[in-house]
Order: sequence, then C-alpha cells, then structure tokens
Amino acid sequence: MNEVRIEVAGEQHLKYIDEILETIESAAKVRGTGIAKRKPEYVAKKMMEAKAVIALQGETFAGFSYIETWENKHYVTTSGLIVHPDFRGQGLAKRIKDVTFTLARLRWPHAKIFSLTSGAAVMKMNTALGYKPVTFADLTEDESFWKGCEGCINVDVLKRTGRKYCICTAMLYDPTEQLPAKISEEDMERIRTIDRQLNNEDE
Repeated sequence: MNEVRIEVAGEQHLKYIDEILETIESAAKVRGTGIAKRKPEYVAKKMMEAKAVIALQGETFAGFSYIETWENKHYVTTSGLIVHPDFRGQGLAKRIKDVTFTLARLRWPHAKIFSLTSGAAVMKMNTALGYKPVTFADLTEDESFWKGCEGCINVDVLKRTGRKYCICTAMLYDPTEQLPAKISEEDMERIRTIDRQLNNEDE
C-alpha cells in the first residue's frame, strides 16, 4: 500500500475539488455541527495561491485543509481540515494540521494564527501546537472572515450574541519563535513565485 503523502496543493489538484467539498459536507451532516460551506471557486483560489495542502495515497484523495489571511496578513487561519472516511483513525488529521500550521508560520512568521472549532480532536491538536483559548474579541475584525460563518448551521447563535460567542471555541497562537521547515524545497520555490506574483498584483 502506498504511503499517504501531504503536499502543498496546486493546479494539478483542482480535479479533487468536488470530492473535497462532498467530504466536508458529509462530515458536517454526520457530526451535526457547523462547518462553513465553501464554493468550488473558493477552494480553487486557495490551491492556486499555495494556501492549501492535500493528502493523497497514490491518486486517491485522503485529506485537505486550507489557509486564509486577514487584516493585511496580521491574522491567519488554518481551516477546512477534513479527512476522507477511508483514512480516518490513522493520525492523518494531525499530520495535515502540522503541515498547514508550518506553512502558515513559514509564509507569515509574525501573524497570529487562530482557529474556530467545535471539534474536540482539533482543539487537542491546536493545544499541542501552542494555541490557547481566547474570546471572540481577540480574533480578527475583518468582516469577510465573519461572513464565512454564514454557511454554518449555527450562525443564528453567532448573530444573537452580537458575535461575542457561538458553538465554536476560539483559539489563538501568538508567534514567539520560528519553526523548522517541513515543506519541500520544490513547494517552497513555487510559493515564493506565487508570492512575488501576488505582490506585483497588489502594486
């Protein structure tokens, strides 16, 4: 059996988008908890900007997660962590979480990394990485981030409380030191190229 590999997602992985979104939606139904829905175009953009990682066994989809930046890259989220049912119980979620966290630290070393989650397993992984529980007031004020919660089944709770709390727990990593790179040099070179392109577009 081929080993499951985790790599920074790119154009060659666009063919997995439908399966990724179907896996996320199915997981939300099984858990009965809120997972914000994303459109195919959104996931594709994450892949093309090297802001996503994908787990594959050969050509078989095994898992996924993506990164988003807020407030001029002062805040970063690692989100949408999902493992296909065929690969659960193998520690893959932690491996994916470690890679997205390291990728975020490499690209935006001074950014605060935060998480909104209702899953005990994710909270445990976050804690191991150095995240701490915080209030919603400690998170980004970027309205585009909070708009992403519109697709969650619990958004009414968020609105009723004036965005002070919800079903999810807020967790924050405040960076104090660099982490060693766990991303391949090939992926890092592609990331640097994309960053240069994006910076030129901003100018």
